[in-house]
Amino acid sequence: MSRKPKKGYYVKGVFVAEGSDRDLELKAELKGTWDATRTDLKKESDALQDLGEALLGLRPKLLERLQLPEKLVDALAEQKRLTNFEAKRRQMQFIGKLMRKLDESQVEAVKAALEEQRTGVSREQTHILVAEQWRDRLIVSDDHLGVWLDQFPATDVQQLRTLMRQVRKDDATAIAKAKEAEAKGHILPPAKKGKAYRELFQLLLAHINGTAGTAEPAVDDTLLDDEDEA
Repeated sequence: MSRKPKKGYYVKGVFVAEGSDRDLELKAELKGTWDATRTDLKKESDALQDLGEALLGLRPKLLERLQLPEKLVDALAEQKRLTNFEAKRRQMQFIGKLMRKLDESQVEAVKAALEEQRTGVSREQTHILVAEQWRDRLIVSDDHLGVWLDQFPATDVQQLRTLMRQVRKDDATAIAKAKEAEAKGHILPPAKKGKAYRELFQLLLAHINGTAGTAEPAVDDTLLDDEDEA
């Protein structure tokens, strides 16, 4: 005999049963009535359906990379085949229902893929550019350290300061050697950046992309510029 399904709703792809502790927590957080909760959930549901509709225009390679549930991928393909207006409307509602079953990380991945298609720049590449900018600012002056720590308070301050000092020391040594060689009539090739320079970049990137404290690699080396690979 089949079990009677529980009453409830989905929040960011996670089912919340009516009367559960999570249900009460959500209502308390909203500081409103059940009607207010339903209104917020309706907005979120509509947003996810819109996101599903946007997936219809995503390039096949990006869609494949997302590794979405097979049922959702099939539903998207079926939507493209349909021509009847009412059938397309019902199918879009079905896609919205499947979108609500995705977890938060999958939804964020979909948004990132759509943004990558729009701008031509992947989220990982954007994180690299931001990390490079922060690295250069922190090397130049301690004035930017407070701003960084406000944004990423979990940073190991001692480790960060140590790397900043070492990079500055390495740069000063390289400049001194270049001047000494120039005085003797020699021109040295550009000095390669040292270990501290690369470690500073990786530390900043790990916090920017949310992998700090995990065993995951901070970056795909193929996306780094020549300066960072040195």
